[in-house]
Amino acid sequence: MNATDRTPADLLRSALAADPARPLVTFYDDATGERVELSVATFANWVAKTANLLQDDLAAEPGDRLALLLPAHWQTAVWLLACASVGVVADVGGDPAAADLVVSGPDSLDAARACTGERVALALRPLGGRFPQPPAGFVDYAVEVPSQGDRFAPYAPVDPAAPALAVGGEEFTGAALVERARADAAALGLEPGARLLSSRPYESWDGLSAGLYAPLAAGGSVVLCRHLDQLPDGGLEKRIESERVTARVTEA
Repeated sequence: MNATDRTPADLLRSALAADPARPLVTFYDDATGERVELSVATFANWVAKTANLLQDDLAAEPGDRLALLLPAHWQTAVWLLACASVGVVADVGGDPAAADLVVSGPDSLDAARACTGERVALALRPLGGRFPQPPAGFVDYAVEVPSQGDRFAPYAPVDPAAPALAVGGEEFTGAALVERARADAAALGLEPGARLLSSRPYESWDGLSAGLYAPLAAGGSVVLCRHLDQLPDGGLEKRIESERVTARVTEA
């Protein structure tokens, strides 16, 4: 990636310029049998649409805090990069009552109602499906995001020195996040084109780095696995072979 990249959004732009067709995120949920593969171009399109929703419909501004109550999932990765594109602080597992807005999965809706700002709900169904019945008091992400624009431009430039991510008691600026992701990529031996399989949850920096930021910083891709413990015997080895995995990290 480019040495001048200073925010996660910069990393994505560089990936898009280098090779838009290559895989970036391959997601498995072994509790449902779901598999989703997103190329750099497809992932970037989801990020642009989500950033437009965040900036325009939800009126989020740089410095706002978003409580992100989602598991390790491809749509969570999209939200992380959308927040970075707007300049919103993604507070992973953060307190909704202290946030300006909240994004919740189906299992954390009650907790998310403590947020007095905008609330977005994700059903996390296969293929990005919507809720059969939209939860009261929430915007259904799957209903609202398809109509958003395919290109995104922030109203104000994102400051690399401003807070970008909070997780597990740590807070990172955009520049610090990129620097640490690059260091993690080097420690894992990730080169351009690497395929890193991660089953770590998104509740810590290590999980977020392995499951998104380090592969992105390296010019590689991630095979993100949820409920990996439900694979049958021999299933992991078959996946490593079929997905051309070059490195692997499991839950810390």
